[in-house]
Amino acid sequence: MKFCTFRQKDVEQVGIVSSDNRAVYALKELNTTINKMEELIENYTALKEEILTNRDQLTPIPLDQVELLAPIPHPKHDVLCVGLNYQLHALESAKFAGREYQKPEHPVYFSKRVNQAVGPNGRIPAHANITEKLDYEVELAVIMGKTCSKLAPEEVFDAIFGYTIANDVSARDIQMAYGQYTFGKGLDGFAPMGPWIATKDEFPEPPHLNLKTYVNGELRQDSNTSDLIFDLPYMISELSQGMTLETGDILMTGTPAGVGMGFIPPRFLKAGDEVICEVEGIGQLRNTVG
Repeated sequence: MKFCTFRQKDVEQVGIVSSDNRAVYALKELNTTINKMEELIENYTALKEEILTNRDQLTPIPLDQVELLAPIPHPKHDVLCVGLNYQLHALESAKFAGREYQKPEHPVYFSKRVNQAVGPNGRIPAHANITEKLDYEVELAVIMGKTCSKLAPEEVFDAIFGYTIANDVSARDIQMAYGQYTFGKGLDGFAPMGPWIATKDEFPEPPHLNLKTYVNGELRQDSNTSDLIFDLPYMISELSQGMTLETGDILMTGTPAGVGMGFIPPRFLKAGDEVICEVEGIGQLRNTVG
C-alpha cells in the first residue's frame, strides 16, 4: 500500500493512495484518531487488516483536488544520510574535490537538518545569496517502522515500514568550503520528499529499484539500488548498534552518479529549473527551483 500526507481545505491529514495513484482516501473515514503519518506508522500493525478490508468502500478524492505534502512534513529527528554510497558517484565526487578516489571502508554518515520537508510540486529555495552551486541527488529513503536498537542485519527489514523518494539538495560550494556536510546540505528547503510512502511489502528484500533524475526533461541520473556499496541491512544494523532508531525515522541511502558537479563543466541548478526524481515502484517527486 501507499500512504500520503495531504492538505484539503486547510486540513492536513493522512491518506491512502488508490491503486492507480490517481486518488486518495482519507484515513479519518476509518479511524479518527490517526492525524499524522507517524501515528499511522506506530499503529500500522493493528490497522493494516482494517485498511485492506475497507479502503475500497471509502470516498475517493482526486489528486488534483488536494495538495500533497511530504509524507512526514516535520520529521521528529534530523534525517540520517549516507554519502558516497554508489561507486561512480564517489568517483565523480573525488574528481570534483581534486582528490584521488579510494573505495570507502566504512559508510560516510551525516545528518540533514529538516525543519520542514518540501513536498511534491513544492519549491526548492535557490538560496542565491549564499550559494552558486546548487545540486540535486535522487535517493531511496527508508522509513523506520518501529523503535529499535542493536539490530542484526537479518532483522532490519522487519523494522522497516516503507520507502519514499528524497532529493538530497546540496550547496556544493558551502559543502566544500567547510569540509563537512551539515551546513551545505541542511539549508531550509533542502529536503524534498514524496510523493508518498510505499510499504515494504510492495518490494523484494532487498529492494533493487531503478533511480532516475531529470532536470528540465533531461535524464541526468540513471542507476539501481543494487549498486549500493553498503546495503540497507549493513547500514541500519550498524547504526542501531549504538543509536536507537525510532518509529518514523528517515534514512537517505545515497545517490548515484550524474549529479551536477560530476559534469565537465559542472551543471548546477538555477532558478526556474524543474527537477524530477524517480524511483521504480514508488513514483516521481517533482520540484521547481525558485
